[in-house]
Amino acid sequence: MPGRVLVVDDNKVIRQLIRVNLELEGFEVVTAADGAECLDVVHRVRPDVVTLDVVMPRLDGIKTAQRLREDPRTRHLPVAIISACGEGEVAPAADAFLAKPFEPAELVRVVRQLLHREPRQRRQAGAPDAGEEPSAGDGGQGRPAAGSVRPGR
Repeated sequence: MPGRVLVVDDNKVIRQLIRVNLELEGFEVVTAADGAECLDVVHRVRPDVVTLDVVMPRLDGIKTAQRLREDPRTRHLPVAIISACGEGEVAPAADAFLAKPFEPAELVRVVRQLLHREPRQRRQAGAPDAGEEPSAGDGGQGRPAAGSVRPGR
């Protein structure tokens, strides 16, 4: 099996859409309705990748990503933000950004890239992943295009 993904979004339809697309590719998927639920289940579920929406009740995606980074048990867990918010609004705690609406194939590509990269602690800052496609469209501002995995995270 390719890996376990924890999908966090307050919109049930979006959660199911992400779940179905990832399950069709062989991923095991567990879902949570907001950041607080994510933090409650992440240690029990032990996912390989977490996807987070930004705008959610109780605990938003940015604060959730920050808390995952602060916890030694989840510090190196790959996090992808999937949101209709602009990328400039997301925290540096995320390893990838995918804009809503997204193409299912792009979702799968981003999750696979996060799953197959080296753990955060062994990465050299700024070193691209082996096999990672260069990020196009960052405008020279160091920000990856939507749907890309951030190098050095």
